[in-house]
Amino acid sequence: MTTETSAPASAGAARWGAVAGVASAAAGLGLAELVAVLTGPRSAPVVAVGGVVVDHVPAAVKDAAIAVFGVHDKTALIVGTVLLLAAAAAGVGALAVRSLAYAVGGTALFGVIGVAAALTRPGVNAAWALPSLAAVAGALTAGWFLLRMIPATVAAGPGAAAVPRTRAAVGEAPPDVVKPVAAAPGAAVPGAEKQGEAAAFGGGAVAGRGDSVGRRRFLKVAGLVVAGAAVAGAAGRWLSTRLSVAEIRATVTLPQPADPAPALPGGLDPAPDLATYVTKNENFYRIDTALSVPQVDPESWQLRIHGRVQREITITWADLLARPMVERYVTLACVSNEVGGELIGNARWLGVPVRDLLAEAGPLPGADQVVSRSVDGWTCGTPTDVLLDGRDALLAIGMNGEPLPVEHGFPVRMVVPGLYGYVSACKWITEIELSSFADFDAYWVPRGWSARGPIKTQSRIDTPRRTATAGPVVIAGVAWAQHVGVASVEVSVDGGPWVAATLHPSVSADTWCQWTLPWTATPGEHTLRVRATDATGAVQTEDDAPVAPDGATGWHTVKVEVRTP
Repeated sequence: MTTETSAPASAGAARWGAVAGVASAAAGLGLAELVAVLTGPRSAPVVAVGGVVVDHVPAAVKDAAIAVFGVHDKTALIVGTVLLLAAAAAGVGALAVRSLAYAVGGTALFGVIGVAAALTRPGVNAAWALPSLAAVAGALTAGWFLLRMIPATVAAGPGAAAVPRTRAAVGEAPPDVVKPVAAAPGAAVPGAEKQGEAAAFGGGAVAGRGDSVGRRRFLKVAGLVVAGAAVAGAAGRWLSTRLSVAEIRATVTLPQPADPAPALPGGLDPAPDLATYVTKNENFYRIDTALSVPQVDPESWQLRIHGRVQREITITWADLLARPMVERYVTLACVSNEVGGELIGNARWLGVPVRDLLAEAGPLPGADQVVSRSVDGWTCGTPTDVLLDGRDALLAIGMNGEPLPVEHGFPVRMVVPGLYGYVSACKWITEIELSSFADFDAYWVPRGWSARGPIKTQSRIDTPRRTATAGPVVIAGVAWAQHVGVASVEVSVDGGPWVAATLHPSVSADTWCQWTLPWTATPGEHTLRVRATDATGAVQTEDDAPVAPDGATGWHTVKVEVRTP
């Protein structure tokens, strides 16, 4: 076999190589998703790398992502990761038309990144490296094949012609793949009378009829590779879903509560477009760091309580179900909830009081922090005294009368009234460690968030938000001052006096309450503003503050365009 030299690849050839690079990367990722069916969806390269990004992203970036994408922030991250990978693959492919060494080196580098990311995730085993290794093999195989199919005349500049290529070190090229040779100025090019098409990507290069066929063949094969990768990826995700715990969850029967939740009072949900007092499971906000929802089989689930305790305890699913259950309505809120935001919801939770579990373990002096750990390694730190002060902090297994949804922590999670979720609401919980704030910083604390996160008094206008029709209008919304209670809500129109709204009943101070105020709207633009006062007499602050480091503040203000009927 012989080697050959070639002229530097033209911009047109680089474009062909970029197409080959993107298609090859797609092939690798599609194969990786299939392999991840066996090793677990969290081992897939995109998820593993995305998890590392989530763990190391600055708090400001995380806040911006939630502000822009809300509960779709994870989808946005995955899509962004795929787009960045496609751009990088295009660059590697563009270089690979000069030498396959670029393709091998670039693909190997991405493989190393994928393997390293997978093997540093919590709960890892050696098999988690397999999807990234499969991605490397798939991408290299597809890339080698596609790069050999690129019609060689596109590598030449204007005035180039094609002559048969010798055998290359990488193997016998297809018959229609030819090597570009520059013609001398004014010299006749053999076969030039048969050449009439400009290369599709060649920036003006002259190509023959046979090479046009080669270009079409290349694009067809590249398209088939991408389509096949999409099918493989979708099949992998579908199979992973089939192997999830959703079917196991469907067989779970919740025990009856020994201490049921209070009955809902009348007069709830008094206005259309007002958030319902009880948030449906499918509408409940979800903010966490899990790019792939952990799949925890309750039969293998265990909760270990250890650390600064008199007695270490391990609780199984059966042990937990055998304990007396408490049912309570509790409102949860994310610290990333902007003033007037929707990262808050109210649900009926079923579970075991955390204080009973802590009492059994016996916290030692100085254990002022309870560190909860998720199966995926995420941690939150809750003040021990809050969990022991009599509030209905639960190790929850049920949500609105059914087992916890998988994305909300099935089989077991923590629910604590009065604290933002980042310091209390651990999903997929498997461990509780008694520690101290001086000795351990939970997940979000090193990232700039406060170690303690009591929920701040807030109020929100749900309706009207943008437009209204002149005449009688109901201004309505929700307010909350968890574990303290809301005493009053007031509304100001166009900077006028504060007018007391009607508070509708709630079951406890641990939930939000709904409020309404009748308003005679006149045509034009109006500004509505709301504030709440808690049960201690403290008025919600007017001062605007961002969500970091411990929750947003300010009065929710909306502008409404009132139109003539």
